[in-house]
Amino acid sequence: MSHNPDRIVIWPGYFDNRVSRREGRRVGKDSSVAKPDLEGLSWAARQSGVKKMKREEGVSHPSRPWSKEGRLWISKSAAESDLGTVKKEEILQIIGYRWRELNQARKDEEAAANKRGPKTGDKRARAQRKTSGAARQAAARAQKNRQSSGRKKWKK
Repeated sequence: MSHNPDRIVIWPGYFDNRVSRREGRRVGKDSSVAKPDLEGLSWAARQSGVKKMKREEGVSHPSRPWSKEGRLWISKSAAESDLGTVKKEEILQIIGYRWRELNQARKDEEAAANKRGPKTGDKRARAQRKTSGAARQAAARAQKNRQSSGRKKWKK
């Protein structure tokens, strides 16, 4: 694309907590996420308040040509009105912090749903529950009794 001084390009790799700053992470560990992707980046940017952005999929960062991670273009003028800053590092920190909060909230919701267990009437989920230790032991004893109570063969 041609150079436009009003646009900022943001790559998902800037937020990867599995890589070091030297390898390409641009935000601190408190603003980074595991396995960042373009979908999550655009979602976090939208939740942060950015309204004017453009997604470009299948594009690789020059330092990481093996991964087609895509990129997000953000307008500086829109970022100033939406986020209150035009500095790229501040925009990255805002988006990264919000992305991390959203991921943590989603994990907490999933953990609470797993703790609650299946909904009433959900037979498929109820069938996946594991039995208690006492029930397993009783089933094992019953199986053993069935095997030993069978007819014995007499030797001639």
